[in-house]
Amino acid sequence: MIKNGNIDSIGGMEFATFRLKGGVTEAWLVELSNNVEKEFLSQQDELVLHFLVRGEDGMYADVAIARSQEKAEEYCQQWLSNTVALEYLELIDKESVNMTFWTRIN
Repeated sequence: MIKNGNIDSIGGMEFATFRLKGGVTEAWLVELSNNVEKEFLSQQDELVLHFLVRGEDGMYADVAIARSQEKAEEYCQQWLSNTVALEYLELIDKESVNMTFWTRIN
C-alpha cells in the first residue's frame, strides 16, 4: 500500500522483524497482510506506506511508514484492538519479534 507517495510525507517508521509460527506459510502471511491493509490500514490517514519483506533464515519484517514516529507508534497500538490485525498477529512467533520505531532525520 502506498498513500501520499511524496518523500516529504515520511516522518517516522515502525520496523518489526519476526519469524512465523510452525506450520504457517508465507502465502497465508501475505493474504492476511493484504486483509489488514484493506480493512484497517487503508483507513489511517497519516500512514504513508506499509509492506512486508523477507530476509534470510525465515525472518520477515513488517514496515509501516507514517507522517511521524508518534503516528507509527499509535497505529501499531491500534493493531491490538483490531480483529483483522489480531488474526495476522496470530501467525507470528511472538518470541521472535523485535519491534523498533524510527524518526526521519533528513
